[in-house]
Amino acid sequence: MSSFAVMLTDTHTHLYSEAFAEDRNQMMQRAFDAGIDRFFIPAIDSGYTEAMYALEADYPKNVFLMMGLHPTSVKENFEEELAHVEEQFKRRNFYAVGEIGIDLYWDKSTLGIQKIAFKRQIQLAKKYKLPIVIHCRDAFDEIFEVLETEKSDDLFGIFHCFTGTYEQAQRALSFNMKLGIGGVVTFKNGKIDTFLDQIPLKHIVLETDSPYLAPAPFRGKRNESSYLALVCKKLSEIYNVSEEEIAKVTTENSKDVFGI
Repeated sequence: MSSFAVMLTDTHTHLYSEAFAEDRNQMMQRAFDAGIDRFFIPAIDSGYTEAMYALEADYPKNVFLMMGLHPTSVKENFEEELAHVEEQFKRRNFYAVGEIGIDLYWDKSTLGIQKIAFKRQIQLAKKYKLPIVIHCRDAFDEIFEVLETEKSDDLFGIFHCFTGTYEQAQRALSFNMKLGIGGVVTFKNGKIDTFLDQIPLKHIVLETDSPYLAPAPFRGKRNESSYLALVCKKLSEIYNVSEEEIAKVTTENSKDVFGI
């Protein structure tokens, strides 16, 4: 993998996570050795902001930060959290507003405020002319409902960890979204591998979502960015093209979204 002419881009990885506290530098080296050299880092909430900045300071040429409020962190204090997000944007540049969206797997009772937070952050992305990175869990209809109200030429981004149907994929693409494909594509019951080849590769970006959702054969274990090579390999089988071609096209796609 490391002999690739084109390096891979992990468009979604929580490298600042406590899961990497013991071996972060070694984990990063494994990723570099596997041919991954660009890492886009989604935010969760204010509790992780300093850890994100520290990671960026350690790897300034490779780590690109997003800022946003994750839907599972949308609680009673969400206004304070959104104020924190807005304050960070006033202080410095980011490459996306994310990860944002709706998650009804953990808590359906917060749907109302999740929608408010999602919509407000989409508007923030438009203000700064940035992409959004969407988190969607058990919430396709609710996500699409909000996107419909914000649909415009300046709405674009990535549908992170896409696990929907072919029809939902088409709907996501209609909002100028690319599909973030990660470890789920290697799962026996992942389902997206059954139709992905009907989605042109120009709409796909690669991601790990590490430390979550490790691809087979590491399913259930801690995920890390070096495993992106396994996602790339699976996509080369699905699309029947070389791994180099997958790396080249998906990295170009990531540049289209993030502008770098």
